[in-house]
Amino acid sequence: MTASGRATRRKQPHVLSFPSFRRLWVSMSLCSLGDWLNFLALQALAVGITARSSYTAMGLAVGGVLAVKMLPAIILGPVAGAVADRFDRRMTMVVGDLLRFALVFSIPLVGSLQWLLIATFLVECVNLFWVPAKEATVPNLVPRDKLAEANQFGLLVTYGSAPVAGALFAVLSLISGPLSDVLPVFENEAYLALYINALAFLASSVIIFTTRGIPRGGGRVSTPSVLKQIFEGWRFVGATPLVRGLVIGMVGAFAAGGAVIGVATLYVKALEGGEAAVGVVFGAVFLGMALGMFFGPRMLRELSRRRMFGLAIVAAGLALALVALIHNLVIVVFLTVALGLCAGAAWITGYTMLGMEVRDEIRGRTFAFLQSLVRVTLLLVVSVAPVLAALVGKHELQVGSESVYTFDGTNAVLLVAALVAVVVGSLAFRQMDDRRGVPLLADLLAAVRGEQYVTETEDQTRGLFIVFEGVDGSGKTTQSRLLGIWLRDQGYDVVTTREPGATKVGMRLRAILLDSSHQGLSPRSEALLYAADRAEHVDNVILPALRRGAMVVSDRYVDSSLAYQGAGRVLEMRDVARVNAWATGGLVPDLTVLCDLPPEVGRGRFASPADRIESEPQDFHERVRREFRAIAAADPDRYLVVDATQDMDVIARQIQDRVREILPDPVAPGAEDITHTMPAIRD
Repeated sequence: MTASGRATRRKQPHVLSFPSFRRLWVSMSLCSLGDWLNFLALQALAVGITARSSYTAMGLAVGGVLAVKMLPAIILGPVAGAVADRFDRRMTMVVGDLLRFALVFSIPLVGSLQWLLIATFLVECVNLFWVPAKEATVPNLVPRDKLAEANQFGLLVTYGSAPVAGALFAVLSLISGPLSDVLPVFENEAYLALYINALAFLASSVIIFTTRGIPRGGGRVSTPSVLKQIFEGWRFVGATPLVRGLVIGMVGAFAAGGAVIGVATLYVKALEGGEAAVGVVFGAVFLGMALGMFFGPRMLRELSRRRMFGLAIVAAGLALALVALIHNLVIVVFLTVALGLCAGAAWITGYTMLGMEVRDEIRGRTFAFLQSLVRVTLLLVVSVAPVLAALVGKHELQVGSESVYTFDGTNAVLLVAALVAVVVGSLAFRQMDDRRGVPLLADLLAAVRGEQYVTETEDQTRGLFIVFEGVDGSGKTTQSRLLGIWLRDQGYDVVTTREPGATKVGMRLRAILLDSSHQGLSPRSEALLYAADRAEHVDNVILPALRRGAMVVSDRYVDSSLAYQGAGRVLEMRDVARVNAWATGGLVPDLTVLCDLPPEVGRGRFASPADRIESEPQDFHERVRREFRAIAAADPDRYLVVDATQDMDVIARQIQDRVREILPDPVAPGAEDITHTMPAIRD
């Protein structure tokens, strides 16, 4: 507390404001950028070295590079992680960066495929020591409450540097040509990228060496093997059909993506694109994934997540099929963005559902299992795809009398990958579809418009939903019961209900909401409690009745929250509307009857205030009435506003006349009017 007695709020420091972590983060950024550059350059160099050989030789060279790049992590990962933690972490990272610098720098100097494979394998072995040292260091450089933010920044540079590396590789490939005229050492387009990669590792070693806040290693850390994680994880995943479908779908999508990664360089070369084109296509994939992760779920909010997951994988497969068949590099780049967009939407949707569906006690093992299975899948597919492309070879197909269509191994692999994605996506869609019977295209178009699709059958079989609203004492409870009796007298199945308190959970919430002793309840808590009661009300009372064709008459609904919590409590109306739309699933009444009455008249009908809401001051209830009237005026076709100062029988007849207009079957004009037999019921 300050001297004036006011509490001061200390601004929370940003995670990058901690000097040691900031320096480590810069080092991580350089290394991630270097790794992605290395990934692209090694494939390009393998193709360049074998360019004068056969198409099969190029495919085998690329497959070999990718295999030796991923193999160490599968075989030696757990061992290296345990051993690395025994050494001084700072020196482990410094020495690792220096070794990576020397190995990468030597690749263009030697210029042979054999040394390229050996050096790549050794670099990946060094990575197995560098990464655990880095991961173990981060928690010691930031406060515990900043660790999640620090991990987010780590993931940002790990994956966010990929499109940057793709763009940089394209630029370096463009300038390496003119540069090679001056310096023959850059005769291959990939050499400049490898030298930049090596310098990134060297700069990282200097930064780490001059960072003094990195502690020495501790005791041994035990890391289970990848295969053990897979076997243990499948026991949990296999027991739940939904989670099993999600995992199969995500792994299948990664298998298709691995095929694209494996033959991307060969395919771009077949389209007569240079190293710059390889970088552009590579960056296009990650640009599309970023767009899909961000915009996909936002554009299709009303589409079921389960449907979106399978649909996105199928769409990615179709985009991939077009990539395989169209021999135009510009079109391929745009299709690659579309492919990445669909893959990104599927990935973020699948991850979200896994987080929601898997129990907390096994969630960590499930995600570890998924990541391990993805690594193994990528290793197999990325290694095998170029080899299969090489075995298929290159063929020329005669199309008509003059045209020739070239079909090679990359086309075949991409088509197979597209088929896998379509099949896996279709299986996931069929297994997890939670809206069976709803046409997919109509559901999708409605979601694009921001609406939820309702079938004609649902409209035909759905009953009628009528709501009564008004200030306290307006007679709405009496009129809702009278209308229910009148509808039953016409032969309809009728459910009369109320809010809050129509369910067992609702009765408990009603006791909290209306208890006069709970005067300290915050407005937002009150709004959320009403929304919780409404969600139970809709799911357990209203919707089941409507689905069997019943007439549902409810005393209060969403408009009461808009009026009482929005206007009365002066909350943001948009927030109140949004949380209630989510709670009700967007269910809107067919007719809302507003019993309009001045608040002082309504309160005068009570001997004393009966609950917490009725005890609010006069200006509160005036705001509530004004909001009710404004809501009704904005949609006059769906509202009936009645003067609640009239006689009870007069009001009842006005309501019956309006309800006759919307009843599914005509009501006989001579039907008995029984309203006069009902006594007034206190609201």
